[in-house]
Amino acid sequence: MRREFGKIIFDLQKGEKLSMPLTRPMGSVASGVEELRVRDRSGAYRVFYYTKLADSVLIFHAFAKKTQKTPPHEIALAQKRLKEMLDEES
Repeated sequence: MRREFGKIIFDLQKGEKLSMPLTRPMGSVASGVEELRVRDRSGAYRVFYYTKLADSVLIFHAFAKKTQKTPPHEIALAQKRLKEMLDEES
C-alpha cells in the first residue's frame, strides 16, 4: 500500500492530473479536496489531499475504508486537519 500511495503522490507532485477510478473529488470535505483510492487483498484505503496551494500537494488524512460510504467521523476529522494545516500556512 505505501509503495502504491507513494507512486501516486509522486505523480501528483510532478503535476499529473489523476481521474477515476484512482481519485475523485471530495466536496463533502472541502472545495479542492480529492480522495486517492487504492485497494489490495487486505482492504480499501483512502488518502485525502489538497492541491490548491502553489506548487504543493497537501496530504492531510488517510484511513482504511470499511464501509461503502465514507464515515461521517472520517470526513469531520479530515475537515479539522485541513483547517488546522491551512491556518498554519497563513
